[in-house]
Amino acid sequence: MTEAMIEKEYVLNHPADEAKLLGVQDQYVKLLEDGLNVSIHAFGNSIKVAGTAPAVNQTIQIFTSMNRLLQRDVHVSAADVISAVKMAQKGTLDYFEDLYSETLIRDNKGNSVRVKTAGQREYVAAIKKNDITFGIGPAGTGKTYLAVVMAVASLKRGDVEKIIITRPAVEAGESLGFLPGDLKDKVDPYLRPIYDALYAILGAEHTKRLMERNVIEIAPLAYMRGRTLDNAFVILDEAQNTTNMQMKMFLTRLGFGSKMIVNGDVSQIDLPKSQRSGLIQAERILQNLAKIAFVNFSSDDVVRHPVVARIINAYERYDENQQKESH
Repeated sequence: MTEAMIEKEYVLNHPADEAKLLGVQDQYVKLLEDGLNVSIHAFGNSIKVAGTAPAVNQTIQIFTSMNRLLQRDVHVSAADVISAVKMAQKGTLDYFEDLYSETLIRDNKGNSVRVKTAGQREYVAAIKKNDITFGIGPAGTGKTYLAVVMAVASLKRGDVEKIIITRPAVEAGESLGFLPGDLKDKVDPYLRPIYDALYAILGAEHTKRLMERNVIEIAPLAYMRGRTLDNAFVILDEAQNTTNMQMKMFLTRLGFGSKMIVNGDVSQIDLPKSQRSGLIQAERILQNLAKIAFVNFSSDDVVRHPVVARIINAYERYDENQQKESH
């Protein structure tokens, strides 16, 4: 039996808030329509929503929550809208506004950086409480960006003296050998997401100055061997591409006054078939040790375009079916 279609109206107290609520050129309208399968028509301070009763009610609730954030001078972005849609679908929209209770840091443009999903909130809480935090899950969940945010915040507070960011130099289907320069030069293009996060938070010039002074160090994992990393905030990215030996080597670099974050996506392993991922092994071996936390992200935590979450889910279903057929 098909559900009856209804239409409801949401009325804004301040017509000037329409652009903030619906986005520039109504860009958030498309996200809401795609995510909840509704149609939205806005005119002045009136927003009409049509669709099935549950979807329409969820959309009205999202507008109410987002409008309350606007009244608190919180800037609403596309990522916030996607988070709201996911929380509405899971029945957790009541907690949506709680995500905005804490500002982690202000970015280079002065905007507040906050967590966007329940998974991100769990991740940040784990980083604060533990010496080593593993963030495991698909791309687009904000693992790398939030790790850099927490590192910069820690540096600004004076909790650490330097930030060290590293990743294994595994070829992701491309040949590093043909790239010019030494190992660091060859790996730098692969560290682009790290640089992008640093530039967004600190600005390009400030980042470069801190790198020149060695306050921020970005290097391949091979450069970590034989070192003890005291008073440092250390991030290992793309950790799914470490071998067991590399992971053990990295984790045992932890020095006094230091924190480590290990991020990876176990669905994107680029190691040769004969080698097992050190990230998968670490989760099995270290699961119940004190001061070590594992936070698993899912497609629900993807804060990119809604289609990205659908792509991840589709690939996961395909992989599960392939495994069933192979057994």
